Amino acid sequence: MSTPNGFPQHLGACVTQSTEGGAVQDLHTKKAGKAAKAGGNGALTFEDPPSVGTSLNETLKLLPEELKANMKIKSITPRPPRKPRLERAASLDEKSWRRWRRFRTSQESLTDPNETSSSNGSLQEASLSPPVRSRASPCRQCCQEISLHGSPDALEASPVGKSRGSGKPRLSQIMPARPLPPVEFNVASHTLRTANRIDSDCMDYRHYSQHKFGRVSSSLSDTRLHGNGMVYDNCSTDSMKSTFSLLTPIRSKDVRSRSYLEGSLLASGALLGAEELSRYFPDRNIGIFVATWNMQGQKELPVNLDDFLLPTDADYAQDMYVIGVQEGCPDRREWEIRLQETLGPHYVMLYSAAHGVLYMSVFIRRDLIWFCSEVEYATVTTRIVSQIKTKGALGICFTFFGTSFLFITSHFTSGDSKVNERKLDYNKTIQALTLPKNVPDTNPYRSSSSDVTTRFDEVFWFGDFNFRLNKDRETVDSILNQNPETDVSKLLAYDQLTSEMSRGSIFKGFQEADIHFRPSYKFDIGKDSYDTTSKQRTPSYTDRVVYRSRYRDDIHAVKYSSCPVIRTSDHRPVFALFRVKVRPGRDNIPLAAGQFDRELYLIGIKRRITRELQKRQEQKDQKSSSVCSVS
Repeated sequence: MSTPNGFPQHLGACVTQSTEGGAVQDLHTKKAGKAAKAGGNGALTFEDPPSVGTSLNETLKLLPEELKANMKIKSITPRPPRKPRLERAASLDEKSWRRWRRFRTSQESLTDPNETSSSNGSLQEASLSPPVRSRASPCRQCCQEISLHGSPDALEASPVGKSRGSGKPRLSQIMPARPLPPVEFNVASHTLRTANRIDSDCMDYRHYSQHKFGRVSSSLSDTRLHGNGMVYDNCSTDSMKSTFSLLTPIRSKDVRSRSYLEGSLLASGALLGAEELSRYFPDRNIGIFVATWNMQGQKELPVNLDDFLLPTDADYAQDMYVIGVQEGCPDRREWEIRLQETLGPHYVMLYSAAHGVLYMSVFIRRDLIWFCSEVEYATVTTRIVSQIKTKGALGICFTFFGTSFLFITSHFTSGDSKVNERKLDYNKTIQALTLPKNVPDTNPYRSSSSDVTTRFDEVFWFGDFNFRLNKDRETVDSILNQNPETDVSKLLAYDQLTSEMSRGSIFKGFQEADIHFRPSYKFDIGKDSYDTTSKQRTPSYTDRVVYRSRYRDDIHAVKYSSCPVIRTSDHRPVFALFRVKVRPGRDNIPLAAGQFDRELYLIGIKRRITRELQKRQEQKDQKSSSVCSVS
């Protein structure tokens, strides 16, 4: 008869009898043997062998009574020969490590509270108490071990005894081959230490937070969380970010002593002072996005503004977004909603203004609105056509901490040869723009009543200035075909604005970043080709962004480019990224008190959520439709 695994099954018993002379003889029973008989020399033979299904207890009944008391029976169940194991020879350290892992695994499984076969109490008792010698006869003990483990292999793998007062098995005490690693004594849990750990490459965090360091990912630096007297040991340092989240810890004595109505540059605890500025901007630099776009009055807005406001080559979003539009779309509110939808819930619209079809919107990170003064604006009209103000300027100003900002968007006179008219538009704007009104000048000694740009620390002027290239269409096309990528230095040699700025006749004290993009005007709508109509207008750099500062090296241009993927107008949007230095200020200026367009914020966020849900549904429908069925 064969077992299910295909090997012949043999049933045997090894019987050892203690004779009077002390000699021990082994008695074997086999399937082909006969019934056992007791001879004079103590040998046993079997005349009728037991059947294969006969149990070991029934086999023992065939033995004489006088032999049952002094015999030891060992069960032998032959197994098929093992296959040779091909593996590399393990070193002593590996063998000891494997034994230690088996010990830990067996210990964890036996201490599992869900297991019902053994309790923690019995395991502790088994590990502390010495093994108890069983009072049963060797034969009975052997049978019990067989019934518990089923095979001698189980006995060899895990030697067990009988627990005290019950029949449950217990583990014998096993000592690890290696000493256990030391346990680190730390109050902070491992989860907090790994989730909020401090970079090991940095120096001591308390000492490190007191020095200035470059801003990497956001305005909210970790130094906000480490005020004087807050960090006492490594444990509190590890878990403090989790304790206080991203909010700045405020001490009770600071709340008692703070006065938000009056302040000075050196006062501790001032809302716009140096201490608060260093918490948000350790390097005292903010990121500003400035963009201009002539929309040509088109009703259709781009489907996606991500490539415009959030260029992929910029690692991080900016702290402030200022967008100026000339010949804006008829629905100005819809344009602002689209801006809010694109920027998302991290930004709020601080202010927006319009002058005819000139629009300007200022967005800022929502946690920075508390450090802005009241926002003021003014307008200048240079030319009125069809009772619609199409040419002119719009200016918005405010103070952020102790630095005053002025943003101007303009649309100058068009025409290839009307350079003087454009210079007149510039001069009229700097003289007629009445700003600031209520917000005090941060440095009145360096201001001029005849030039609005001298009354602010940082000035950004952007728009459709309409300056052209003094060259014919064929020459410009040949230069563009020779240098299709970013080498446009030959074109800039014919640029009207570059020539006039070098002479000092316009934009005095202003700078412009290096241009490495193709002309932004004039394109066929919906295409990447320049004007193919009968007028054959020469491609030009009409859309520009220039800047000036009261202090040298306060403004650093990071990027200056256009957005060629937006083709709904004959102009391409032009944008620039800046790093601007910010100084601490006084608390006695009129504050905006956190005001922003709440209605626009809610509408934009709802639009964003709806768009995401629609996108997920489209992806789900696309996956379901891609599954093909075969009938």
